[in-house]
Amino acid sequence: MSRPKIPRKSTSVDMTAMCDVAFLLLSFFILTTKPKPSEAVHIDPPSSVSATKAPEKDLVMLSLNKDGKVFISTGDSKDDKDAKEDIIRSVNNTKALGLTDIEIAQLKAAPFIGVPLAQLKIQAKMDPSQMTAEILTGIPCQDTAHNEMMDWVRGIKDAYTGKKLNVLLKGDNLAKYPAFKNIVAALKKNDVLKFQMVTNPEAAPTGTLLYKAEQNGNYKAAE
Repeated sequence: MSRPKIPRKSTSVDMTAMCDVAFLLLSFFILTTKPKPSEAVHIDPPSSVSATKAPEKDLVMLSLNKDGKVFISTGDSKDDKDAKEDIIRSVNNTKALGLTDIEIAQLKAAPFIGVPLAQLKIQAKMDPSQMTAEILTGIPCQDTAHNEMMDWVRGIKDAYTGKKLNVLLKGDNLAKYPAFKNIVAALKKNDVLKFQMVTNPEAAPTGTLLYKAEQNGNYKAAE
């Protein structure tokens, strides 16, 4: 006796609810995502093959753009911002600049310091949108007689006394060597003898020891 055939019915799944959830999630991410702001100081550093990553905290960045302008910035953590205030206060006291607490707070909130000492009060009153490499003149660093980086590095050293300090030097590929040399001279003058160069990373050539170490995840061996 043959088995009776059960009639087949087409399966229908209502996807309306799933589509609603997908669009809600998409709308959430679009509304909450903040686009990366454009860099106020555009620097195109030279390329290098390295497995060492730049630190993200306890850092002071010395930036040199293609026009030879020098700027100082710190990390985004609260400790780095507090250290930035200490740097400004140290320079203010050492050079008797007469900055008020309000002006120091405004400079602390600025993305970077990029003017001569005599113009710090002017930068403190500027809107952050105006603080660009095109508008600011940069920290004087032309020669030994006009190298205010020495004052800033002294302030950096004072602010980080007893603390960990990572000094990063980021120079544009088109920057002239004398400006770079004067920044290094300011570091040496204040016995800051350790700093890291920021470069554009590129892949290690195939077959090299660094390439093999990266493939094995052994960055210690690559350094």
